[in-house]
Amino acid sequence: MWMAEHHGTDALASSAPEITTAHLAAKTNRIRLGTGGVMMMHYSPLKLAEVFKTLSAFAPGRIDFGVGRAPGGDHFSMYAMAEGRQPMLNNMYEKLETALQYINDEVPIEELYSRTMATPSKVVLPEAWLLGSSGNSALKAGQMGVGYSFAQFFNGELSKEILDTYKVNFEPSDFMEEPEINVSYMVTVAETEEEAEFEAGPQDISRLKLMKGQITQNITPEEAQEYPLTEMDRMRIQEARKLHLVGAAKDVAQTIQDEQEKYGFDEAMIVSIPHSQDKRLDVYRLLARELL
Repeated sequence: MWMAEHHGTDALASSAPEITTAHLAAKTNRIRLGTGGVMMMHYSPLKLAEVFKTLSAFAPGRIDFGVGRAPGGDHFSMYAMAEGRQPMLNNMYEKLETALQYINDEVPIEELYSRTMATPSKVVLPEAWLLGSSGNSALKAGQMGVGYSFAQFFNGELSKEILDTYKVNFEPSDFMEEPEINVSYMVTVAETEEEAEFEAGPQDISRLKLMKGQITQNITPEEAQEYPLTEMDRMRIQEARKLHLVGAAKDVAQTIQDEQEKYGFDEAMIVSIPHSQDKRLDVYRLLARELL
């Protein structure tokens, strides 16, 4: 289970994924936990390393260090996170390399970071993952020897070429011996297609509002059914459905399996946020029944 990082909105309660990860790690014994991802631009490599070394010390062998290059929020929250300074936007890969060196108890080459260390030391290494949604980071993820996580629910542009770029350029590292790819899907399933369509309504409206630059809290499925839509709105929702798998669990599971065979990834990661917590858990139960 990975925690995302979002700022500047009350629609998503995920501003501190490393804190949520620590909370869940303290309440579990076997499940892997991590971030998908920490937004690197807001933090120094030393801070990233110390946070995840600490997490891994508390839950050895269960922590995933997943990072992304986006701000995770709007212009205003990005500058507030940087205390008004101009955020550094073009050093994400260098920042990740430095953080990985720190996590691995190595002395970074860069002078700024070469005179200190990241503690605790000698802990079990977390798995390291680089997130992407367009394929631009596939090459770097392979060269760094970290896992590659593709967010299919962002723009639906997954291709075999992107994943092959990662695999061909993969260089084994202390963090990962073999290339590993997961693909993240937005999913709403139920026992029947009709029920799934009903539960997916709030996400359809949220996606529609996002297209208009609005990020708002989820409405209920009943409210979604009554939401006034223009013909253009309906067309936009239909187009956005390529980013959201909706249907009976058996059918959606088959779609994911077909895409795994087509594209050659190792794992599917499921993002599912129906309005009700019980319905969210049902999505995972139903998919597990079909896929595991």
